[in-house]
Amino acid sequence: MKQSSKQSGLRFYVSIDVGGTAIKYGILDEGGAFIKKASCPTEAKEGGKRILSQLIEIVENAGQSIAEINSQGMLSGICISTAGMVDCKQGKILYSGELIPDYTGTEIKKTLENKFHVPCSVENDVNCAGLAELVSGAAKGFRNVLCLTVGTGIGGCIILNGEVYHGHGNCAGEVGYMYMDGSDFQTLGAGSIMSKKIAEQRQDIPENWNGRRIFEAAKQGDAECSRVIDEMAEILGKGIANICYVLNPQIVVLGGGVMEQREMMEPLIKDKLEKYLRPIVRNTTRIAFAEHGNDAGMLGAFYHFRKDHHE
Repeated sequence: MKQSSKQSGLRFYVSIDVGGTAIKYGILDEGGAFIKKASCPTEAKEGGKRILSQLIEIVENAGQSIAEINSQGMLSGICISTAGMVDCKQGKILYSGELIPDYTGTEIKKTLENKFHVPCSVENDVNCAGLAELVSGAAKGFRNVLCLTVGTGIGGCIILNGEVYHGHGNCAGEVGYMYMDGSDFQTLGAGSIMSKKIAEQRQDIPENWNGRRIFEAAKQGDAECSRVIDEMAEILGKGIANICYVLNPQIVVLGGGVMEQREMMEPLIKDKLEKYLRPIVRNTTRIAFAEHGNDAGMLGAFYHFRKDHHE
């Protein structure tokens, strides 16, 4: 593999987004345009060591792809977006939940830089999604932003004065753990709660009721599915309002699998915020939906790398 060189050759970057179920990755040129994209299952149950070996394999293959794309091409950076709490300076996982066992403490930056002799940056996946929306998406032109991703869990990114806010211990934005109504925000308000409720009501298993099926059933007039969607929106509205009272952002950007159902979710969320936000806050807070979809993590990781290495 040709390594990075600032003196000669076209510069390319490999950007990898590590999620709980899938690893998305792509090759980008200097301007941030994707040359190639792919994905593979995250072998999460095999733990952090397996994730690291998957990353190594992806970077090796990216180097070969770059050579095929352009004989003068150079791998100039490795950009990582990942689930878990991240120490960006050390490029390591500070904490990861049960979804990826033994991921906590994984030295991603050190391992990849020692292996490939190419600079590497690592950032939390929701922070990457927020950064993508700030630089070239729904939050472009804003300085104070709250970005939420709502899927099987709920993640948050806080942007203050145009910079991702990490907090003293790199744990800022972990809004899914906020205590609410005897539980926590993501247990009550994530998309997975809908599947559990519908399955319980119909004496079925949750795996048979993913979010997409529930939304489709609601659109066809299914009253129970409509009700669980409304109940989820109620919790989301309350949680978003609580965060807005603390941060008072210019804009709230909503992303993740649930928010892809914008046609149904937008009026519901706005209705709940009408209920929970006082007019002085509500009237100065814009609500927007994420624009980058599945590319958000990869694109944000690339933007983070460029900023981190002053490119």
